[in-house]
Amino acid sequence: MSSNLGLNEHHHDVVLNYLRFARYKRSQNLRGVEGCFQDVKDSRLTEDTFTSDEVEDILDGLEAVVRGEVESELININHTNVLLLRQFFQQAEKWHLKLQADISELENRELIELIADFEESQFAGAAPTKPSFEMKRLDPMESGDFQLLQNEIDRLNKENEQLKERLKTTEIKATEALTAKSRLASELSDAQSSPSSSAPLQDNSEAVADLESQLAATRMQAEKNLKLSGDKAGVLEDDLVQTKHKLLEVQEQLELKGKELDKKFSGTATYKNLKAMLVKKNDQLKELRGRLAKYEEE
Repeated sequence: MSSNLGLNEHHHDVVLNYLRFARYKRSQNLRGVEGCFQDVKDSRLTEDTFTSDEVEDILDGLEAVVRGEVESELININHTNVLLLRQFFQQAEKWHLKLQADISELENRELIELIADFEESQFAGAAPTKPSFEMKRLDPMESGDFQLLQNEIDRLNKENEQLKERLKTTEIKATEALTAKSRLASELSDAQSSPSSSAPLQDNSEAVADLESQLAATRMQAEKNLKLSGDKAGVLEDDLVQTKHKLLEVQEQLELKGKELDKKFSGTATYKNLKAMLVKKNDQLKELRGRLAKYEEE
């Protein structure tokens, strides 16, 4: 099932879960900054008048506190993103894949605005938009089983083409040999009818024997090449069947693991807390909409 992000249903849900986590952390960070200002109000703004030096000192202290708070949260966000990337890379390495990241796309304002619209549509109850993304396929690692199998297929196809060319050349040589044999047979017949040409007869007989030997060797080589090509094609077909069965088995195991992980995640305290927060936000939105509807009627 496709989604607005150009992902399947499973990956779409993963992105939504990460956005929920990021929104929760963002709200916590904003509360921390608000707490810094509130602490200054409660601890420093106790008099009615202040000198310029006192105001400057208060602002410098507030700047240091807010800077430390923001820097700490930014560092925590960076480390959290690295943990998320680590999970993806570990899963990819199990299947011998090399994931690629285009860092320049992280500053693409158009894509960032599309993500913002997507988040707003998912969590604000608005109609979802349909941003378009140019998705890149993952390139398998050269040492992976599937890439090795593809390399073997390409090699066998190339070798098969070479065998076809050799067989075609062999057929041409065989035709020329048969033509030469017919010509020599004709010359032999003429020589036999003439008793005075015994020396050329001996020479022609040796040439005919040599050509017959070359023709037999050529036929044996052609049959050997055809048999070798057929054997390799059979082995390749067996490998493809086994790989297909293995792939289907792995897909089935992945689906089962995915369902188990969904069940485990739905039973965690984090999921329950996030769900409770989402329900609370929806109730607040309904209440605000009801109030707004009353004002519109007036």
